[in-house]
Amino acid sequence: MTAARELFTERGYDDVGTEEIVRAAGVTRGALYHHFGDKASLLRAVYERIEAESTERVARVVLGSELHSPLDAMKAGVEAFLDECAEPELRQIALHDAPAVLGWERWREIGAANGLGLIEASVSAAIEAGEIRALPVKPLAHLLMGALDEAAMLLARDERPQSRAEVTEVLVALLDSFAVSRA
Repeated sequence: MTAARELFTERGYDDVGTEEIVRAAGVTRGALYHHFGDKASLLRAVYERIEAESTERVARVVLGSELHSPLDAMKAGVEAFLDECAEPELRQIALHDAPAVLGWERWREIGAANGLGLIEASVSAAIEAGEIRALPVKPLAHLLMGALDEAAMLLARDERPQSRAEVTEVLVALLDSFAVSRA
């Protein structure tokens, strides 16, 4: 997996052959197929690991935050998530290769298995703290995850220098739109 991860990051899934992967890993082709079945299954395993590691880093920011406001912690999580998306490995494998090779449904399923729980917990904490309106948590979490996924996809394909700031501004405005008015 380590060899495939490095090669996929460097050149992309389509430009890396299984022979190159097994050579870099120091294993036989039979070992590759025994453990993963095929190259797409290897990509799925690599993507699952990347998603888990990335979500863990974002969770440390959100849950380990010294911010006393769950809404502010969510905003810090958005920044941490966008930082993750800027990393070459995540950008290439998670945002380019995995959706194309695994299909949108499987890609989304893996992402949700990792990040949806964190989003639901964050939304629940913000509602309980009275910072955002009491809306149904599950649909709100799914919609926020969709917005984050789309933001990540946009940034993976938009090379303009201002795109990160624009996306951040919109995501923060979206979160603020759920805030309870404190008149």
